[in-house]
Amino acid sequence: MLDGRAAAPAPSERSDGSPVVARALQLLETIAASDRPLTLPELCALLHLPKATTHRLCQQLEGAGFVAREPGGRRYTPGARLLRVGFNVLRSGLTAERHQILTALVDAIGETCNFTTMAGQEIIYLDRVEARWPLRLHFEIGSHVPIHCTASGKILLAAMKPPERRRIIDTAGLPPYTPHTITARAEFETELNTIAQQGFSLDREEFLLGMAAIAVPVTDGAVIAAVALSRAERALQCRAGQGASAAAQGCRPKIVRDARALARRLG
Repeated sequence: MLDGRAAAPAPSERSDGSPVVARALQLLETIAASDRPLTLPELCALLHLPKATTHRLCQQLEGAGFVAREPGGRRYTPGARLLRVGFNVLRSGLTAERHQILTALVDAIGETCNFTTMAGQEIIYLDRVEARWPLRLHFEIGSHVPIHCTASGKILLAAMKPPERRRIIDTAGLPPYTPHTITARAEFETELNTIAQQGFSLDREEFLLGMAAIAVPVTDGAVIAAVALSRAERALQCRAGQGASAAAQGCRPKIVRDARALARRLG
């Protein structure tokens, strides 16, 4: 017990506590799989557990950092500790094989490639292979970038259900990073709808001046991550003799194939 007092296990709970562990894991799984924060009554209904049991589990998991409550305290979301577990699984699982796929993609295309996913209202780099170009931008694995003005962020937002997408945009906002950042809500929604239809997203110097990118989703039943190609705008134009967006799109078939290969291995 958390208060230090021993108590006899309930008839449905063995002395090793494993049913309690299973319930806690089911609760975490339910919260993590939801496209929106869940209230206590909703968790009770989904888990088929009494309110007192569900409340006790939520309190213990919140105290340990695995779940968190939104402002107002009525709805539960994944906590920082649960997010770290998820990121570590994605980062460490099949690391060598994933890195090999990204390296082969960089060798074939000649551009820097990133493997990314969401971290709250931001994008986190889980893996990255740099191209051998003198002009390049360096981001460490674990770096966070905005969600609304990066190719990876936009492809992940476009894959979400509208309520979840609205919640994230409401929280993160659409602050300008360059003169090219889309900051009008209606225009941004139109951009995401276009991305959802075409299956890839572009960053047209929206995050950093001089950098263009293209991203495709990594799917395992649902979109779980993104593979993005990034390159200095000027270098892309010089190499391809055309705009960076058009040059990036020319690489799309290869990126899509490798994103599917990553999804198969992650799945």
